[in-house]
Order: sequence, then C-alpha cells, then structure tokens
Amino acid sequence: MTVRGRGHRAQLADVARVAEVSVSTASKIINGVANVSARPQTRQRVLDAAAALGYRPHVAARALAGASAHALALLVPELTNPVYSTIIRGAFAQARVRGYTVMVAEDFDEQEADESFGNLVAAGHVDGILMASARTGHPVVEGLARQGIPHVFVNRAVEGSGRNVTMNVAAASVLVVERLAGLGHELIGHVSGPRGLETGRTRALAFTAAAERLGVRGAPISHTAFDERGGAAGAAELLEHYPRPTAIYASSLSQAVGVVHAIHGRGLRIPEDVSVIAYDDLPLAEFLVPPLDTVAMPLIELGNTAVDALVEQVRGAPPQDLVIPTAPRLVLRGSSAEQVRSAEAAAR
Repeated sequence: MTVRGRGHRAQLADVARVAEVSVSTASKIINGVANVSARPQTRQRVLDAAAALGYRPHVAARALAGASAHALALLVPELTNPVYSTIIRGAFAQARVRGYTVMVAEDFDEQEADESFGNLVAAGHVDGILMASARTGHPVVEGLARQGIPHVFVNRAVEGSGRNVTMNVAAASVLVVERLAGLGHELIGHVSGPRGLETGRTRALAFTAAAERLGVRGAPISHTAFDERGGAAGAAELLEHYPRPTAIYASSLSQAVGVVHAIHGRGLRIPEDVSVIAYDDLPLAEFLVPPLDTVAMPLIELGNTAVDALVEQVRGAPPQDLVIPTAPRLVLRGSSAEQVRSAEAAAR
C-alpha cells in the first residue's frame, strides 16, 4: 500500500483508489451509511486504506450526505475517577435530550489507544468529540482542528482553542484558603496535581495568590498524581516540613483519601492536629473518618453544557469558550477546625 507524503492531505479518491472500490462505496463505508452493500473484506479494506493514508472525512460533507451518526465521543482520563463518572452522567442526560448518544473512551498513554480512537472518528461513527483528557501533547488534540471535527475541551482549557467548557476552579481554591485562614491557620499545605497539567496548575496558582493576599505564613505545595497513592505521597511530603502545615488542601477527592491515610498513619488527628479540605464533593466524602469538608463543583452542569456546546457546533454554530456560571461552594462536615494548638504541639 503506497502512502503519500506528509504534506499531502488524503482525499476520498485516494482511499477509493488504494482500496480498489468506487468513490461512492468508499464514502458510504467511511461515513457509516447503514444500507451500503459491501462484503466485510471490502469494508475492512476501505477502513484500512483510510487509516494508512490518514484520511479524515470532512464534517460538512458528511452532513450534506445525511450521514450524521447522532453520536458523540467523550474521552476521559480514567473511568475509575468518580469526578468523571459524574461529568459522564451530565453528558448522557443532556445528549438524550438533544437526540444524541455518548460513546465513552478511557485515555491511555499507549499509542495503540490513540490510534483506535482516531479510527473511530475517521470511520464517521461520531459527529463530535468531548475531550476531557488533560494529557499534554495529546495526539488526538493535535489532529482535531486540522481535521475539521467539531470538538470541545471539558474540565480543561487549551489556550487559544476558543472551545473550552470549564468551571471557576480558581474560585474553589480561594474559598478553601479563606476558610482555613479564617480559622487561624498560618501554615497551609496544598497537594496539587502533576506539574504541567492545566487542571491542577490553575488551582495551585489561585491557592498561592490567595495565601499571599491573606498573609498566610507558609503555603508549601506538593505535586503528585490525582489518585489516592498520590495524595498519600503528597501529604507525607508536606508533613515532613518544619514547621509542619496545620491544614492541607487536596486537589481531588481521591487525593484526599490518601491524605487522610497519611495523617492517620502518623498518629495525627483530623481536624485537631491537621485540618483537611478537598476539591470536589462526592458521596464518598460523607463516609470517610472523619467526614470530609469539600468544595462542591457543578459537575453535572459541566457535562450538560459541554454537550450543548458540541451539538451546536455540529449544527454549524461557531465554537466559543464557556465558563459554568454556578459558583463553587463549601460543604462543611467537620474536617476543618480552628487552629488552637500550643507551640509545643505544633513542634511535634
């Protein structure tokens, strides 16, 4: 199979020629037309040719051909993360209202997964993409605009894209610092996400700015993974500081589970020795020991709005940046308290 040079954008005629079928047959197979009469071998030959040539069907041409799939693809970092499960619920509900279905895919670092997802789009099985993965330099992200595929970035912002659907995450960090500083905490640690990820970086920058504005004496940050193991490692790093932070703000509820584990593992009490507040409010927070204070974010609304924005793109509207107007709010359950420790206790 001969593949053209990188500077050449493959056309449908190129796919038809390589697959040895008519342009009409190639178009129907690639765009997922249900009543096309083609043997399985022929269908696979066309899809293989399209993948090898890097061919992507033009969205406008698919619409003119009446081949809308009425399906959207949502790519999330990990299905086990309850935050994305909630966003998915919001997306599913609104897609149903708009007459669409949502296909969910989990992101991986392996190149095979990237190619598989690209093939799904190339075959015309979805009309647009809800991109929630925050991986830097993601190959799917790099190709979306070039291929003319409607897409939005969900719970993350890609600078200059003009199609970000986000929440006011900076306000969440400000709420936390104001709460803890108001309780008398002068040493507040933050377990943030990995360096370079926009989602955690925005929260960390807002945390630092709020701490400086409110005169917090120390505000160390630990950059770790967003999961439980990362939270435990981040808390361990912060608790080794001297003087030790009297409060910790976790950048995700999963991290907060690890933070609680690390604090208890050192024989410390929550909130008597260390107050804890977590970004994201999910049912799990109520059943931890102690129940965790959290920042509730409008995750269902985020999923709803992302689907609406994408469907409007599919129907021809220009993309736009959207910030969910619902403000974050604190949910207090007792894991943060006034800082009343003596100097001797603080030095333990």
